[in-house]
Amino acid sequence: MASLLTEQRNPHSMNIDILPTREILEIIHQEDYNACRAVDSQLGQIEQAVEHVVEAFRRGGRLIYVGAGTSGRLGVLDASECPPTFGVDPEMVQGIIAGGWTALRRSVEKAEDFPENGAAEIRERNVCANDVVAGIASSSTTPFVVGALKEAHQRQAKTVFITCNPGQDAVPEADVTICLEVGAEVITGSTRLKAGTATKLVLNMITTTAMIRIGKVFQNLMVDLNATCNKLEIRSRRILHLVTGISYEEADVLIQQAHGRLKTALVMHFCDCSREAAEELIKQHNGRIQDIIPRDRIRSEI
Repeated sequence: MASLLTEQRNPHSMNIDILPTREILEIIHQEDYNACRAVDSQLGQIEQAVEHVVEAFRRGGRLIYVGAGTSGRLGVLDASECPPTFGVDPEMVQGIIAGGWTALRRSVEKAEDFPENGAAEIRERNVCANDVVAGIASSSTTPFVVGALKEAHQRQAKTVFITCNPGQDAVPEADVTICLEVGAEVITGSTRLKAGTATKLVLNMITTTAMIRIGKVFQNLMVDLNATCNKLEIRSRRILHLVTGISYEEADVLIQQAHGRLKTALVMHFCDCSREAAEELIKQHNGRIQDIIPRDRIRSEI
């Protein structure tokens, strides 16, 4: 463990314990830039991961994150945001954390130490060749994650390994390895800091890009959102107004006619068709309304 990059002492923070608040903040902030630089160097690998996820989604497969501690919580967080943002089934993007739901709120001692438990989680979900399993382990050695990835590989799922330590060979069979070299942490070994920040950036990129590719975004608008609260209902009306130019009142009526489906409402408006016809068009074009609606008819208000 002493050889791991994330376990090294950071020379810029050796005296952080005796510095005033502003100087501590400046050191942390400066070190955080390394998280972005680490992501920049791995865009090619992230692209490969996204392509695997897009293929899986198009086959009806899933993206399953696996992690422990901060890494597990980040996976669960990203997965939980996909249904309201992109209107997908909660099963489509899942997060597994060592120690289960209790570990989301507090540490579960030794939960990450057993590879067989990670493998069992993969078996329980009947992971198959249609799926992608992304293991997140800043240290690169977390047994729970390694066990899950090896089981997923045996089941012919595509595997992605996200780590912050170079030169480790814990999962040589991974289809894609994303190595985020953020360097030593401000507090030695505290990978909830730069390692966690870089990991969150990558997870954002993977799911957001994959959802864009399968038609969950129109221009830069979340047209498949699940309007489960007042804020999202208002957003739906505003999106319809921005793209079409109709009033908010007209947008309300159209969304009701579309049974609450914003994407359907947009196709109904631009194609001047019924809800049933709009939904059939959307199905024929695999959910990509950019292939249905003429670009020159779209209002381009920002």
